[in-house]
Amino acid sequence: MRGVRFMLAQGEGGGNMIDEADVVAQGQRITSIVHRAAFLRELLADMPQERMHASEKLEDIDRDSDGSLMLHFADGTTHECDILIGADGIHSTVRKLILGETHPAASPRNTGWWCIMALKPYTEAQASLGEDLVDIKDAREYIWVGDGTSILQNVLHGGQLVQFIIISHDSFEDADLSDHWRRTVSAEEIRTPYRTWPSHLNKALIDHPAASTYINGPVCIVGDAAHATTNWQASGGSMSVEDSFILSTLLGRAESLAQAGTALKVYDRVRRPRTQRMVESSRGTGTIVTGNGEDTRLDLEKLREKLLPRWDFIINLDIEKHRDEAVEMMDMELEESTEI
Repeated sequence: MRGVRFMLAQGEGGGNMIDEADVVAQGQRITSIVHRAAFLRELLADMPQERMHASEKLEDIDRDSDGSLMLHFADGTTHECDILIGADGIHSTVRKLILGETHPAASPRNTGWWCIMALKPYTEAQASLGEDLVDIKDAREYIWVGDGTSILQNVLHGGQLVQFIIISHDSFEDADLSDHWRRTVSAEEIRTPYRTWPSHLNKALIDHPAASTYINGPVCIVGDAAHATTNWQASGGSMSVEDSFILSTLLGRAESLAQAGTALKVYDRVRRPRTQRMVESSRGTGTIVTGNGEDTRLDLEKLREKLLPRWDFIINLDIEKHRDEAVEMMDMELEESTEI
């Protein structure tokens, strides 16, 4: 994928490019776009089969007097461990156990947009949109900005598939639907917001309220369980990888259960501010990309000024420095604990 182009779909200047992040012009400032299924397949390629236990649903945790944890699963099986890392997704059981079932941030919330995702064969998508917008030799992600609407498209699987994500703001006229994970959307409801889009372009988005902590004793959460986000800045997956890098580094330095507890505390202090900033930023970016930004609306020049810089704090992180700061913080914590 060569880069990302933001396009204005409606309003004065509709059809023009707002801005772009180009890998040729900007080098490693931007990152590659990878289909999540292919990414997951590569991550698991070298994982020993005996270490993987699919379709297990955690229901409860008991903490024994010696500090160990007993995990209880829905199928009646149990497992004992010293540290539990909950990477169990947006509907995380571990998150509820950390924060409490009734905590306002324990469950995800609907952010106000509905989203429909579709995969089309490359040849079919190219025939519909044209070679200018779908070209494997110059593959880019396109994000179209409309009035309360947005469409994202990109090429996946080495040119075999084109992904489309269609998004529109939801009015929530039916209050009973406001926190639903999914609802039925009619074909007409999909078409209506896009009637004035260029003719060739003619699931609820969910995130988590900010958690007060990602840990509780020897239990922690990472990834979507900790900071589920809308997809406007396409950084939920990368934040999960960052979580894993920092947490594995810190736990790898622990020489006792007590030191592992310190590692979890430092992980929370280091990762929570950055990941929660990303969730908030993504929500704001969604407002801009659907043409509802208070200062931007569908103004081409204002969008050019405001939109792309929202990725700076995500992309420009020095991950090695981030790791080193976490290690230094852990060393200081351990040194202080030995002095007491």
